[in-house]
Amino acid sequence: MNTSPEAVRFDADTLWVSLSDSRTIAAPLAWFPRLLEAAPEQGAQVELSKHGLHWDALNEDISLAGLLAGQPDLTHRGTHQAA
Repeated sequence: MNTSPEAVRFDADTLWVSLSDSRTIAAPLAWFPRLLEAAPEQGAQVELSKHGLHWDALNEDISLAGLLAGQPDLTHRGTHQAA
């Protein structure tokens, strides 16, 4: 993948990620419960890498590939998953 995240911002319901190829992508914060419940100061402490986003204090990692594919945080899925 040749694109990488360059900036992250939030509004009340949405995570916005600006990419190096000039696109901006959005995902509902409801997909990422740790971010949804985080204080604004915690959300601002994001580390960007060519592969995605990381919040050390929140133990949250979001891959760029997952965001581009429209995948929510799979670690918080219910117990009704298919085996």
